Amino acid sequence: MTFQLMRLQPDSIALAAWATRHGVLSPDGDYGYALHGLLSAAFGEQTPKPFRYLGNKQGLLAYTSESLETLRLHASLATPDVARALGLNELDTRPFPSEWKEGQALGFEVRVRPVIRAKDGRERDAFLHAVDAISAVEGGGIAQRAVIYGDWLAKQFAVDEAAKIIQAQMEGFRLTRVLRKASTVENGKRKPLAVTGPDAVFKGQLQVGNPDAFVRLLARGVGRHRAFGFGMLLLKPALSC
Repeated sequence: MTFQLMRLQPDSIALAAWATRHGVLSPDGDYGYALHGLLSAAFGEQTPKPFRYLGNKQGLLAYTSESLETLRLHASLATPDVARALGLNELDTRPFPSEWKEGQALGFEVRVRPVIRAKDGRERDAFLHAVDAISAVEGGGIAQRAVIYGDWLAKQFAVDEAAKIIQAQMEGFRLTRVLRKASTVENGKRKPLAVTGPDAVFKGQLQVGNPDAFVRLLARGVGRHRAFGFGMLLLKPALSC
């Protein structure tokens, strides 16, 4: 499997205008649903994912298996408002490693939505599931959340022995409302619905386990909501952490 790391520099004003016009800006200002729609409009079935929007200064990063030429060809067909919102004229990529050594140490950063599927099929905060619906204050607060979410993250890395965490810390946490398509249909369409859930950023060091499984983890992303700005595993040399 070959990788490219893609970068875009969305125009913050055009992005906000597009999201507002299409009714896809969450009550908390999260652009995940809007960027999902914009990327799909620009690239179709070749939509890069997972992706991470790092704000106006750092832009949007994504993993893709498509070549720069193919991506630019798709981007050239985008409408002016989509091209302006995403900054498609500045589309760029660089080759990203696709071969790793077992035991290799790497620094990482990842934004995740640590949720699990409940028995009724609905998503539930992994923290609330672990403490049986005790509130964050009564259940030990942010420190206990960090431990529980850290355990959840370790399990995601451990699938097919892809990687294990050497050390990690939760650098950021908040409860955010993000938009997802409602299960009910109104006027022939499923309207976006605001869903509240955990939004956490972890940084630390990992150790590569099974190299092939690790490549699949990078391509798939971590956890759920990977097509909406969560789960992209950003890597750096371990010594720079």
